[in-house]
Amino acid sequence: MEAKDRGEAPMSGANQFLTHMSDLEARQLQWQHLKGGPRFDYPIDYSVAVTAVDRDAGLIEFIARWAPNAYCHYHRHLGRTVSRVLQGEHHIVETTETQTLHKTRRPGFQGQSPAGEFHMEYGGAQGATVLFLCEAVDANVFEILARDGTVIATTTLEDFVSGRLR
Repeated sequence: MEAKDRGEAPMSGANQFLTHMSDLEARQLQWQHLKGGPRFDYPIDYSVAVTAVDRDAGLIEFIARWAPNAYCHYHRHLGRTVSRVLQGEHHIVETTETQTLHKTRRPGFQGQSPAGEFHMEYGGAQGATVLFLCEAVDANVFEILARDGTVIATTTLEDFVSGRLR
């Protein structure tokens, strides 16, 4: 559902900020590869590449690329997020006290999510590539969570930009 459909104002400048794919193809992107370990009971295998950052506005744009049927870490976006699916199937599983909602997004999907959603994301059988524009809150972008919702780590704008994602 688009932000306007939920009665929210769209993220300021999101349409101008989200990079066109042709611009991305022309760039030399620096990928950060993240994999899971024994601490996680689901397959983690994804990479991210920063495409733009505006520290003053607290915005970061990046591409995430999932291996087939692999997840990124269970997490919560601290600010609003705009996403655009570029390739593959992007799966999102949101779990609340009363329901579990599984969304499958295909190439061409673009939407905005509010701050604070807890969810799992993973690539389909062919993997997935998604362009994100995330709003940071006090320079923090995500909280990485344990299955019980306990915060394991907080990811900042600088972690993305400096290549220090963990």
